[in-house]
Amino acid sequence: MLNHARAADTVISAPPHIQHAIANARLAGEGRFRWFGLSIYDAQLWVGDKGYQTSTPDAASYALDLRYARAFEGAKIAESSIDQMRKIGSGSEADYGPWLTQMKAIFPNVVEGSHITGVFLPGIGARFYFNGKTVGEIADPKFAQAFFGIWLSPKTTDASLRKKLLTDAAPTTAPAPTSTATPRQ
Repeated sequence: MLNHARAADTVISAPPHIQHAIANARLAGEGRFRWFGLSIYDAQLWVGDKGYQTSTPDAASYALDLRYARAFEGAKIAESSIDQMRKIGSGSEADYGPWLTQMKAIFPNVVEGSHITGVFLPGIGARFYFNGKTVGEIADPKFAQAFFGIWLSPKTTDASLRKKLLTDAAPTTAPAPTSTATPRQ
């Protein structure tokens, strides 16, 4: 759980780069990732009106923002990402080499308080931001599904964090009702 309290009726505005990437962005959920008791990062999932649906995870854009609690080299973040993709069975050995090279070229070194935001772009891939500034894009839908699966896949290695991220991820717009009645003439 994050260290700040929030009133139930308080609305948190999305950072500008997320607002720009996702229309009507809203916070779906948040949580802290720990490793052997050490805080590594706080994660926030931002969704638009279509939300995030586990049955169709590639149906709409969403953003995952990670605020780091300590310093890490960008190359280590990329390597850890590949390790997690392997653990959940996303991608293949043939994919990992090119993906690792691309992530190493994009992911910067971080210090406490740094943010890396990934935006899922359906049918395109993923765009990454560092402290709100664009740092790169990986135009590969298969990569994007594997990368965001680290946190959002049912096979994630941190089911507790996944549950927190998806707390309020349902769509805000209901589908139009379908009628089976025959119109009168």
